[in-house]
Amino acid sequence: MSEIKTNEVYTTEEARQILKISPSTIKRLLKSGLIRANKIGGQYRILGHELLRLLSPDVDKKATDVYQKIKISTINKVKDW
Repeated sequence: MSEIKTNEVYTTEEARQILKISPSTIKRLLKSGLIRANKIGGQYRILGHELLRLLSPDVDKKATDVYQKIKISTINKVKDW
């Protein structure tokens, strides 16, 4: 299996293969809201961030915390430009 990229957009088929689940399970996860997705042209698109959140909430939280620190630091540095 290849690495899940946070900002990559996956189809339901790709997500299903990554998670190694059946088509009915991916549908159930989407309908219940356990996986957040956007519907584009009648098909769901899922961000890699969502897959990581589902598979490993601790890793996702750490990545989100690091992102927020960098974001705040960048905002503080450029606000006086």
